[in-house]
Amino acid sequence: MEIASYDDWRKLEFRVAEVMEAKEHPEADKLLILKVKIGTEERTIVAGIKHHYNPKDLVGKKVIVVANLQPRTLRGITSEGMVLAAVDGDQVVLLQPEKDIPSGAKVQ
Repeated sequence: MEIASYDDWRKLEFRVAEVMEAKEHPEADKLLILKVKIGTEERTIVAGIKHHYNPKDLVGKKVIVVANLQPRTLRGITSEGMVLAAVDGDQVVLLQPEKDIPSGAKVQ
């Protein structure tokens, strides 16, 4: 495991996002395309969780995202953030707030 400095960690902005729409990526077998709301802003995030989550079950869920990553194009779709998940072998679990909190809330 590489050690990150406190200054490295401070650069990242974690936010609560609400999944407004989720669909399969038409050209990738592992990717879902999520439309999320972070406060008043809507973004597209491409996530490699297709084998672990049904798109229709994600709509309305609140998840934790890294909101200030440089956009990256994945299989022709620009991803404007990253959804956080815990991974243990084949098990993938999205990180979600324990209680209801507005989208856009800062995670510290």
